[in-house]
Amino acid sequence: MAARHVPVLLDRVVALLEPALDHPDAVLVDATLGLGGHSEAVLTRCPLARVVGVDRDPQALAMSRERLAPFGDRFTGVHAVYDEIPDVLADLGLPEVAAVLFDLGVSSMQLDLPERGFAYAVDAPLDMRMDGSTGPTAADVLNTYSAAELARILKQYGEERMARRIADAVVRERAKEPFTSSGRLVELLYDVIPAPARRTGGHPAKRTFQALRMEVNDELRVLERAMPAAVEAIGVGGRVVVESYHSLEDRLVKRVFADATRSTVPDDLPFVQEGAEPSYRLVTRGSELADEGEIEENPRAASVRLRAIERIRPSDRSRSGTSGKGAA
Repeated sequence: MAARHVPVLLDRVVALLEPALDHPDAVLVDATLGLGGHSEAVLTRCPLARVVGVDRDPQALAMSRERLAPFGDRFTGVHAVYDEIPDVLADLGLPEVAAVLFDLGVSSMQLDLPERGFAYAVDAPLDMRMDGSTGPTAADVLNTYSAAELARILKQYGEERMARRIADAVVRERAKEPFTSSGRLVELLYDVIPAPARRTGGHPAKRTFQALRMEVNDELRVLERAMPAAVEAIGVGGRVVVESYHSLEDRLVKRVFADATRSTVPDDLPFVQEGAEPSYRLVTRGSELADEGEIEENPRAASVRLRAIERIRPSDRSRSGTSGKGAA
C-alpha cells in the first residue's frame, strides 16, 4: 500500500525542508506521518536528519514503522495527536527542532480501507475516527446531534448549501432507525439533494463525509492549537511546512503565519529598532498550488495549498537558552 501512494507535491515539500535539515542531528517532526512517504523521502535525501513521526492512527503508525525500519534510530514513531507536539518534544528531550511538516486531511490508507468508514464509494460502518480506539464515531454524530448542530457542521466544514435540508432528513430518518452504515447515508443524500445540484461539485456525498470526518476528529480545533506550537518549536533557520486541502484549514494557517511575520513597529516609524524585527519570514509567496501534471497523476493534489515559514531570529525564549540549528 505504501508503494502505491505518492504524497502530494513530494519533491517541492522536501525542497522546502532541505535547507533546515542540512546539519547534524537536525530533527524533522512529521506531524501527520500517515504511511511515511514524506518521512522516507526526507530520510533518503537529507542524510544528516532524523525524523520524529507523529500520528493518531495506530494502524498507520505501525505500517510506517515497518516501512521506515531500514533507517534505524534515525526514525522515531510516536502515537499522538499533532496538537500534542510540545509534550512529544518534551518527552524526547528536544528543546527545539529544525522543521515541522503537516500534510492535513485524511490519508490515502484511511480512504482505501472500507472498514474505516471514510469513503462513500462502498457501504461500510460509519466510523471515520483516525484513532479507532477512542472518541465518538460518525454514526454517533448523525444519531445524537440536533438538526441545528448537524446543519452547522455540514455548512461550516463541508460548505454544503443543502445543509439544513440534509440535517432535517437525517433527524427524520434516524427516528425510524439509527444510522450505522455509509450506504444508507449516501442513499439519503441522493434523495435529498436535487438533481441539478448533484451535477456540479463532485459526488453528492463528498461534502457531507468531509464535514463528518472533520467533526469526529476535531480537526480544526486541533489545528488551531498545533500551528502556534509548531511555529514556536523551531529554532533559528527552522521551517514549518503545511499542506492543507480545505479553505478553513488554509485560512487558519495563513493567519498564524501572518501573525508570526508581522512587525509590531508602527508604520510611520522611520526605522525598526534592533530586537523589534519579526522573528519569522514567509518562504512561500502566498499559497502554492499543484500544476496540471501533478493533478493528473495524483487527483488529491487538486485542492492542495502549500505554505511555509522560517524562523530567522531567536525569540526571547531562545535568546535566554539554546538557539540556532545545533539545538535540534
